[in-house]
Amino acid sequence: MYKHIILPILFRFDAETIHHTVTRLLQIALSIPGISGLCRMFYVVDDKRLARTVFGLTFPNPVGMAAGFDKNAELISELSDLGFGFVEIGTVTPRPQPGNPRPRLFRLKADGGLINRMGFNNKGAGPAAERLRHFAKNRGNRQVIIGGNIGKNKDTPNEDALTDYLLSFRELFDAVDYFVVNVSSPNTPGLRDLQEREPLTRLLAALQQENRQKPSPKPILLKIAPDLTNGQLDDIIAIVAETEIAGVIATNTTISREGLATDSAAVAQLGAGGVSGQPLRQRATEVIRYLHQQSGGSFPIIGVGGIATPDDAKEKLAAGARLVQVYTSFIYEGPGLARRINKALLSDL
Repeated sequence: MYKHIILPILFRFDAETIHHTVTRLLQIALSIPGISGLCRMFYVVDDKRLARTVFGLTFPNPVGMAAGFDKNAELISELSDLGFGFVEIGTVTPRPQPGNPRPRLFRLKADGGLINRMGFNNKGAGPAAERLRHFAKNRGNRQVIIGGNIGKNKDTPNEDALTDYLLSFRELFDAVDYFVVNVSSPNTPGLRDLQEREPLTRLLAALQQENRQKPSPKPILLKIAPDLTNGQLDDIIAIVAETEIAGVIATNTTISREGLATDSAAVAQLGAGGVSGQPLRQRATEVIRYLHQQSGGSFPIIGVGGIATPDDAKEKLAAGARLVQVYTSFIYEGPGLARRINKALLSDL
């Protein structure tokens, strides 16, 4: 019903506009007494065999919502009610920023993908932390792990990027369960330069130093681009070992336009941005497998990119991921995606 009736209607509207409309309707619907419970009965697969303990945290199931869907920590309850075991908010920056000019989100229907150049549009770290504290007081029986994906403001030069990451880290520290350092988005000018070995080592080492001063340090992960070479991936493995961060999220969106079924002229007309969804599936899996094999499985990996079916999720896990995340395919496949993946994983146990 979703793919044949609802999705064609949704796709008649601008991608970003309909995202905000649908999520607002979801919030309204689940605020009606009794609806949240009914939703959980249908979508949540409550089975302890799905639980996984990764970097010291126990996830109720291994399927999460990737950063970008809930930029401002406004949908934790709703996504938990749809069966997700963890939700990663953000990317959050210290100060609010509007992001890039609209339109900035485009569907690649023939590919099951999206192009986005959102540009870290968000309301800032402070408001996000406040909403998360409100959720913590009213979470009820929802068992969901929350990640905080942090980045720098667009107008902050790279030489001052650490200040931005530290500000968001401090603001969100008591409100999230783990952190993700995002230096891999293609939509903030110069941001990917921070993936180079020297600046990235300095950034992660400084965050770890701050982290270790806390009574109970939080896991810090690094989100990487799929466009890195094997040599650069080797550097990532070395940096993880040197800085002793908790793990890696592989991968962010790609700037590549290779292999798309959508007409190349139409793609070019859409302009710059990162491609997500099914076009990313194979490359993301390759990166996961390389990191896992070359590191000897020495750190956990969260796999994300092109997971549209339970088999896609199993592919990421078989390649070495401990957990998986979805985003674009949630739009294409509908609200039952986390349930379908979790049920399929259970059937293999």
